[in-house]
Amino acid sequence: MSSEVESEVQVSLKELPMDSWMDHLPCALWDVPLRNLAIPGSHNAITYCLDKSDRSPVDLTQPDLLQKLDKYMKPLIRPFVYKWAVTQEATVKEQLDCGVRYLDLRIAHRPNDTSTDLYFYHGVYTTLTVETVLQEIRSWLDVHSREVVLLSFSHFLGLNQDLHTGLISTIRTIFTARLCPTTEVVTLRNLWSLGYQVIVSYEHSMVSLYSDLWPHIPYWWANKCKAEALIEEFEHRKQHGRPGGFFVTGINLTEDLKYICSHPTESLKDLVMSTYPALLSWVRGQSPGSDSRSLNIIAGDFVSESHFVPTVIALNQHLVRCTGPCDVSRGN
Repeated sequence: MSSEVESEVQVSLKELPMDSWMDHLPCALWDVPLRNLAIPGSHNAITYCLDKSDRSPVDLTQPDLLQKLDKYMKPLIRPFVYKWAVTQEATVKEQLDCGVRYLDLRIAHRPNDTSTDLYFYHGVYTTLTVETVLQEIRSWLDVHSREVVLLSFSHFLGLNQDLHTGLISTIRTIFTARLCPTTEVVTLRNLWSLGYQVIVSYEHSMVSLYSDLWPHIPYWWANKCKAEALIEEFEHRKQHGRPGGFFVTGINLTEDLKYICSHPTESLKDLVMSTYPALLSWVRGQSPGSDSRSLNIIAGDFVSESHFVPTVIALNQHLVRCTGPCDVSRGN
């Protein structure tokens, strides 16, 4: 492909309508497996609705010291928890509208809750239930019939077998015929022709009992609080090759207690926004595809606050090799 054509493709991909970018991809990409496309994702997607009331305890994954401090010094501790627990400020609909197609969903049952309601969590629990958010996603898909979303259910906290069974039933009831079975060829053209819009991965052994639930999607997590260290970690992992199926590269930074204590007036958003220029510069140098060093899903924090989403989508320019006519039949 000539540099002029590649430049035109890059511009066009960046300028696609973000709420329907899959529908507007060049036809040369319709037969590329989704595991080989560059797909923008949202890390800890449902933290925009964390419960700020006293009735919500900190989640049980937090250190014992923090749980004790929160119990006896809540007015002092909670502001710090919220500042570093919120990873997204946009609602799930706003995230989908801005082009996110992978959602990292961490599911919990609140301790001492006699109901079967499930919530999301990160530091504390959310006010919105899992069922409410899934209904919002389905309503969005009703209006965007050519878009495909990947929903990753993981990091289960406090769920017994009955709650898992209930959650899976809820997922299958809400998305019904939109759920893509694991046996299907996952290209846009094929999914469009069959009406599949949702790929659900589920991090639990029960996944083997259901043909429409996919195994857990691996998530590359660097566990670094500096952009340079995160980039170095991912370059090291790339040398050993990518997983064969879907996988996520999480450019989300992770603060440690030392960092938080040394930056008492800052928040996770301050950290993320200050490092996004360096992180996105690295992302622009990546390529999707089947190559062992290629990337697939790239997930970040505060995804609606920067050029993160269009930067990831534009990487698909590397896969556009068809400059002549191609089959433009989309199926049904």
